[in-house]
Amino acid sequence: MAEGVTRDDLRAAVASGVIDEAQAVSLQTLSDQRMGYRANMVGDDEPFELFKGFAEIFVTVGLALLMAGFVGLTALFGDVALLPVVMMALAVGLALYFTKQRRMTLPSIALCIAFGLGLMILVGVVIPEGDNGALYMGVAGMFAIAFYYRAFRLPFAMFVFGVFGLMAITGVVNIFEPPQPVTYRSTNTLLDWLGITRYFDLQNSPFMAVGTLIFGTLAFIAALHFDTKDPHRVSRYASTAFWLHILAAPALVNTLVMSNYTMGGIGTVIAIVVLTLFTLLAVIIDRRSFLTAGLIYMGLLIAQAIGDTGTDWAPVITTLVLGVFVTALGAFWTQARAAIMGALPDFPGKDRLPPYAAGLAVSE
Repeated sequence: MAEGVTRDDLRAAVASGVIDEAQAVSLQTLSDQRMGYRANMVGDDEPFELFKGFAEIFVTVGLALLMAGFVGLTALFGDVALLPVVMMALAVGLALYFTKQRRMTLPSIALCIAFGLGLMILVGVVIPEGDNGALYMGVAGMFAIAFYYRAFRLPFAMFVFGVFGLMAITGVVNIFEPPQPVTYRSTNTLLDWLGITRYFDLQNSPFMAVGTLIFGTLAFIAALHFDTKDPHRVSRYASTAFWLHILAAPALVNTLVMSNYTMGGIGTVIAIVVLTLFTLLAVIIDRRSFLTAGLIYMGLLIAQAIGDTGTDWAPVITTLVLGVFVTALGAFWTQARAAIMGALPDFPGKDRLPPYAAGLAVSE
């Protein structure tokens, strides 16, 4: 049974009339399932579920066809302006069954995306042309998805909420820094080709980069909030945190590392330090998203160091070194995390992070 509650406690609760026998059986079954899930989970696993089986893929394809059919009928026999309303209403109606009752993951994600797209189209139709569309869409989307999350308790909804939040921040930034062609200061052709310095480099686009940094910080704080509510990662709180970390990691890593890396000189050293700290943070909170977001910069820094030696094998050696590092860390993640957490002094919230004692036993 769960910590602090035993089968004797449940029998006593039934005998005293606090709960009935059916509720006691349900609680016992739920507790056994949760404990069994955690016991059978690999020690260094980070739970993530996109779909439970091919049945969900099949249902999602059906939902896409159904949605397209209803939207097509609306376009043929109704007002085109009703299209987003139909999309949103249909998404909510179907979610009442597939999300609320069946708890199907992939269909629920698809319906949430359909709801968000319908909302974007609706706001785009309503607002006057030439207005700050990103700001209106972002604010309206955050309110709507907040209610959607509260109604359906869908972890992925917080990812969509974050996307709308980023749109809102972009809209605010556009007030102070209207979109315009950017003269890149970076000498790295890969970053220029990707075109991401427009959003993350504090030198090239200070307002946008600061906005991205604020967004990443808020998303990270929200993710930690959900993470600490479920350190064993067996509930929807952990899944909600996962999607928020997916948003927070690229925003924080790109902004802080790129802004220093593109400076060159001492900036490169600072970028290495920041990247090291993010790697340490990823291990401490047991989330690989920060490490994954920093892989491109690890590759760039290694390639730069190897290129300075004059060898023509920089790309090959860079790939090899990066592959060895990621593979080794992935294989010994539990032991590395246990060693780091064991060496760190107690700090607020340490006991609310995922357990690491099992890794100490493995390393011994």
